[in-house]
Amino acid sequence: MLHLIIAESELELPPESILDHPAIVNYAKRRGKKPNEIILDSTYHHAALRKLEDGERRGRPDIVHLCLLNALESILNKEGKLRVYVHTRNDDVIYVKPETRLPRNYNRFLGLMESLFKEKIVPKDLGLLRMKKKTIDQLIKEINPDAIFVMHEKGEKIKPWEFGKTLAEFRDPAVIVGGFPHGDFRKVDFGKRISLYDGSLMAWTVVNEVIVNAERYYLP
Repeated sequence: MLHLIIAESELELPPESILDHPAIVNYAKRRGKKPNEIILDSTYHHAALRKLEDGERRGRPDIVHLCLLNALESILNKEGKLRVYVHTRNDDVIYVKPETRLPRNYNRFLGLMESLFKEKIVPKDLGLLRMKKKTIDQLIKEINPDAIFVMHEKGEKIKPWEFGKTLAEFRDPAVIVGGFPHGDFRKVDFGKRISLYDGSLMAWTVVNEVIVNAERYYLP
């Protein structure tokens, strides 16, 4: 089983300090929601984000959306060889069942995430997505992988197909991909750092490369 963690993802509700900002208030009003019930999104809330620490990297739920779509629609997932988790900057962990079919439409995805933050489990009858307060360290302890790899542009250089072969040498490895647009991890200070390319790659591209090359060795 390959465990994929989208870590320190910029997926959150607006912090209290900007709940009264016009960009937040007006957007929430258009959506028919309260300001503390919407997902922070730099596309709509960039003016409010200037008021926040790390504002230039926050409000990026689109990264989570694309990573999850790629992972859940992969052959590796369809064959039952993949488990996916989303860890956020505020230490919320989303457990994603393999059979989950996320909305392709981005706005519908935002609505789903807003429901998840409110209800902690969606849909109630199936529990395809569930959220718990948990640090990345606690999640790793729970998964208990026999190897941990952190995808990092300054990590050890390795060709993608060679990394797939390396993953297959372990029974339950975990691969951590940053769910933020730029910068470095703030809380992930463990695991072996790996780079698949001489340069930066988008998170969803890294997810694709990891999964496709793992499939070379995981699938019969």
